[in-house]
Parts: sequence; C-alpha cells; structure tokens
Amino acid sequence: MGMGKLAERLRAFSTNRWLVFVAAMWLQYMAGVGYLFGAISPVFKAALGYNQRQVAALGVAKNLGACVGLVAGTLSATLPAWALLLIGAAHNFVGYGWLWLIVTKQAPALPLWMMCALIFVGTNGDTYFNTAALVTCILNFPENRGPIVGILKGFTGLTSAILTQLYAATQTSDHATLVFMAAVGPSLVAIGVMFVIRPVGGHLQVRPSDKNSFIRGKHFTRQEDQPEVILSEVEERSKDIDSLPSSERRKKIADLQAKLVQAAASGGVRMRKPHWGESFTLMQALVDSDFWLIWLSFLLGSGSGLTVIDNLGQMSQAVGFKDAHIIVSLTSIWNFLGRIGGGYFSEIIVRKSTYPRHIALIFCQIMMAIGHFLFAMAWPGTLYIGTFLVGLGYGAHWAIAPAAVSELFGVKHFGAMYNFLTLANPVGSLIFSELITSNLYDYEAEKQAHSHHISALLHNMGVLTDGPLKCEGPICFFISSLIMTALCVVGAGLSLIVVYRTKRVYAHLYRSVRT
Repeated sequence: MGMGKLAERLRAFSTNRWLVFVAAMWLQYMAGVGYLFGAISPVFKAALGYNQRQVAALGVAKNLGACVGLVAGTLSATLPAWALLLIGAAHNFVGYGWLWLIVTKQAPALPLWMMCALIFVGTNGDTYFNTAALVTCILNFPENRGPIVGILKGFTGLTSAILTQLYAATQTSDHATLVFMAAVGPSLVAIGVMFVIRPVGGHLQVRPSDKNSFIRGKHFTRQEDQPEVILSEVEERSKDIDSLPSSERRKKIADLQAKLVQAAASGGVRMRKPHWGESFTLMQALVDSDFWLIWLSFLLGSGSGLTVIDNLGQMSQAVGFKDAHIIVSLTSIWNFLGRIGGGYFSEIIVRKSTYPRHIALIFCQIMMAIGHFLFAMAWPGTLYIGTFLVGLGYGAHWAIAPAAVSELFGVKHFGAMYNFLTLANPVGSLIFSELITSNLYDYEAEKQAHSHHISALLHNMGVLTDGPLKCEGPICFFISSLIMTALCVVGAGLSLIVVYRTKRVYAHLYRSVRT
C-alpha cells in the first residue's frame, strides 16, 4: 500500500503543471543566447580579422535567426514538445559549435556568408525553445496566459548574464570559451528538460488559490466574447443608443440583426473592417495605419537598443573598458528587469487609469534617448548608466508592444502579428547597426589607422583593407549614438500619436476594471 501511494504521488508530481512551468523557466534561462553577441563579437573580430561592418553582418544574421520562427511554429502543430527541443538543441550545438571550432583554429575559416549561415542556424534554435515552452505553458495555464508569457519571455533576457558569469568563474583568458558555452549550455538544458516540458492537462488542475499566483485584479472581457457589444457597435454612431433601456436596446439589436440577414441574403452586405479590440487577421492589421505606427515606434526603440547590445564589446573597448563581458552581463540583467517591470508598469497604467499602454512605452523611449546621449558624451561612468537605461528600455519594449497589439487587434491571430512585430529586430539591426553604426565606426578606425600608422600602411595596404580595424576613444560611437538618440525621440513621438488615437479604446476596454 505504501509503495502504491508513493508511486501515485510520484505520478502526480511528474504531471504537475507547476513542475512543467519551472522546467520551462529553466529552458528560457538559456533561450536568449543571441544577447551574448556583444561579448563574443570581439572574438570573431580578433580571430578572423573582421572589420566592424563584417561583424555587423553577423549580428544581422544572428537577429534573423532569433526572430524567424515560422518553421518552429508550424512544426509545433504536429510535433510534440520534446521533438521541438531536440531540433532546437541540434541547431544550437551545430551552429555555435562550428563557430567555436573556427575561432579556435580547429576548423578552416569560411566565407562571411557561410559564417552568417552558421550563426543564423545556431541562434534559430532559440525559436524552438521559445515555441515549446510558450505553447506548452499556455495549454497548461489557459486562464493565466498573459502573466505566463510575460514571465517566460522575461527570463530570456538573463541568458547572457548567466553565461558570462559562468565564463568569469572559469577564470580563463580564452574568450573563445564564451562561444563554446553558447554551443553547449542551451543544448544541455534543452535535452535535460525535454521530457518534462509537455501538456499535462493543466485546465483540469485549476485551483481557487491559483488566482493569487499571478497578477491580481479584474480582467477586461474581449468584445468577441460579447456578441451584444459587437452588434451595438454597428449603431455606435447613433449617440442615443447607449441611453436606451436594456430591453429596448436588445429589441433594436434584434431588428438590426434581421435587417442584416435580409441584406446578406440579397448580397447587399460586405464584410466590414474589424473594430479595435476585435480579432484582426494579419492582412487586416497590415492595411491599418495604426498597426504600422506601433510597428515603426517599436522598430525605432528596439532597433536602437539592439544596436547597443550587439556592439557592447566594441563600445566597451573604445572607451578603454577591457572586460566587455561584465557590461554584457549587466545589460542582460537590465533587459530582464525591463521585461518584467515594463509589463507591470504598463498594467498599472491601463488598469488604474484606463490610459493607453503606449504611455509606458513613451517613458521607456525617452529613457533610452537619454542613455544613447550619455553614450555619445562618454563622460566618466556613463557606460554603466547608459547600459542601464538602454537595457531597461529595450526589455520593456518586449513586454509593452506585444500586449498592446493583442489588446487592439485581438488574440485570435496574435501569433502571426507577434512574429511580424519581431521582424523589427533584424530590420533595425540591418539599418542601425550595419548601415549606420558599423560604417561610422570603420570610418573613424580608418582615420586613426592613417594618422597613427601611415608608414606601415604604405608598405602593407592589406592592413588597411583586410585587417581588424580598431577604433579608440569616444569618437567611435559619438555620431551613431546621437542618431540613436534622435530615433528614440521620434519613436516616442509616434507612440504619443498611438496614445492619442487609442485613448477612447482603452477607456472602453478597461472601464469595467475601475467600477
């Protein structure tokens, strides 16, 4: 009897949805390996003789790998979670493992486009980790999907902090070890939890106390769950309908329904554009000007922040800070806190005041603009303050913007819209990092090489064109940081427009929370 009870308890423990959630958190700790790029990019630059533009090309490929999750999303509909994790582990190990062999001279160097392909494959493993963790936990916690997604996405910001601290603990001077850790760490964790992360019938494990485990408070009900609200919106231009008694209001709605059915039978009804709060398809969202306002605002904020994250190694070295992995680790922590704090701050705004969520994003983008300006000035200590402000603001973008999209454009097709939203990262990286920052860096590096090594360059022009150009001093990122400052200010202006255009929508969606 005792053994039977023990076996039953073990079975109950192994199928507990909270165990799956904890395992998913462990997985997400390693699902943000792309944020380690700022620490490992100097390794590529030194070992392969890359200039800053070539390093930026690797960064763009890395960002594409982290954001293109279409294959993982498609496979999640047919494959179990353990298969997704196994595929992701293989991607991660092969991509970063091969890169490690190259930078340690154990494998021959490859052309730049093949190096980009390898880092794309390695970072693309994150999309399988994210998909397996998020889809599984949403199925296990259907009533708390918002907080669950926010918490899990927040932990991805800690990956580079964990790996850089493990690297520091090894006390090795071989910086290529970080690349090895990027190949092995996420793969081992994914394999270790691959049979734990799975749907376990979480909807059958709901307890009354679960409501105290996440954010407390009322939640608004979407219009698609209230047919009467949707129908009344057809007549919302008639301002007197809200003042009608409930019985008369229903009668008017019933009459309108009958007219609509009659008109539909005669072919006189066309499908209307959804209203805010209803479910848009991706194509409907793409022809909506407000969706593009949100996307462009997100692009300017997150793109400028990612430019800093990807160039932290060179930014640290330019101002004489040798241990770039420390700055990368701190920025990772600020990224994590921004994701958690940004979501909480925006929730307070929409629930307590019924103001649009993008008010929080305005504060974050102004904060990032200050951080970029401090980078440009390069005063003593501004590297720490700037990374704090930019890291915090960048992380907050990933909590605020997706939540706003789900509120304004519905949750039915949110997956497609979220994946389109994430394309802002590689687009921003391409424009801000490769086309702007890297070119300005190489320009200043070439000027310094000419002024300090004219005689050497005359005898060996290859040093100028093929060597690892290195820029020193605040001038290296002065102009690019001022450009990022201006872009964040523009982004805040776009967010202000979104606030103005959506303030009535939020007042309607959240008015029941205050009553």
